[in-house]
Amino acid sequence: MRITILAVGKIKEKFYTEAAAEYQKRLSRYVRLTVIEVDDEAAPDKISAREEEMIRQKEGERLLARLPDGAYPIALAIKGKEYDSPAMAANIEALGMRGNSHICFLIGGSLGLSQEVLSHMKEEWSFSKLTFPHQLMRVILLEQLYRSFRIIKNEPYHK
Repeated sequence: MRITILAVGKIKEKFYTEAAAEYQKRLSRYVRLTVIEVDDEAAPDKISAREEEMIRQKEGERLLARLPDGAYPIALAIKGKEYDSPAMAANIEALGMRGNSHICFLIGGSLGLSQEVLSHMKEEWSFSKLTFPHQLMRVILLEQLYRSFRIIKNEPYHK
């Protein structure tokens, strides 16, 4: 199976970079993982709704331009479907069994994903009703993917 993480912005903090690298290394036993970063737009503290939408639109165009052909796209979005870890693992396994051997997870920037991006998705997943910084969300996604593949392979993992 192949997994692509398509994310707006780079991870800047060293502790997030180290955590992401560790989970990428662990995941390499199970999948071919690719991380693609697209440039984010500067968003000043005081910004109008129109300006927010323009930023989401620009970032969204960059994401859609890099969406791998043939990949099954899943957006990480607050309004998406929530799973517990076993259900997430089962869903990933089921996607593979249905012939979706390449899954692409999209992580938006600080303002989220545009409606245009969401309209191209097969699914939207949420990890919580809480809002996470997009850099931390990448680490959380990597950890949950690692946990999912441990579950799929019936390997022990802390609960």
